[in-house]
Amino acid sequence: MKTTVDIPERELKDLMRLTKAATKKEAIVTAVADFNRRKKMAELTKYLGQSKGDGMMSLEELMDLRARGTHTF
Repeated sequence: MKTTVDIPERELKDLMRLTKAATKKEAIVTAVADFNRRKKMAELTKYLGQSKGDGMMSLEELMDLRARGTHTF
């Protein structure tokens, strides 16, 4: 779908740098796809009843398990 939007140049340059995109179109498509993926994951997490991270391991807990070589799965 072809769309015309006015995106601030500085924001677009940052987006291209962060996504490592070669073109403006690639940067925007990448950003939109990433946004959609994150929203879908947030919806899934909310659906599973873990919207506040209940029952999820913290980064510190994960690093401790890895350091000890302990696996829970």
